Amino acid sequence: MASRTDKARGAFRTIGEVSAETGLAHHILRYWETRFPQLRPVTRAGNRRYYRPEDVALVRRIDTLLHREGYTIRGVQQLLANTDRTPPPPPADEQADLTTMLLAIRNRIADALRQDESLQSR
Repeated sequence: MASRTDKARGAFRTIGEVSAETGLAHHILRYWETRFPQLRPVTRAGNRRYYRPEDVALVRRIDTLLHREGYTIRGVQQLLANTDRTPPPPPADEQADLTTMLLAIRNRIADALRQDESLQSR
């Protein structure tokens, strides 16, 4: 899903940007910070919140668990407390992009090796 901002994938996001991307209200995001200790955006002067990419991924995961899979707040708390802290897999479209990039790299390496072999055989 394309971001509504022109920021890089790894850039920090404000609470307003995360709210716009996820469709969740600011007060919901602030409430979730009190309920889920894993969700800790960086705070700066004036208590401004800056969400790291992993924070945004966690917000999306919590949203999915609560609103699509029917978990309660307590259920999500227990699930997050019991799960490994490995990041969730990238979205399918991102995986396709990564696969395409990896295949292109593999092909370039194979071409370079073939060229190297042909130069050595001369």
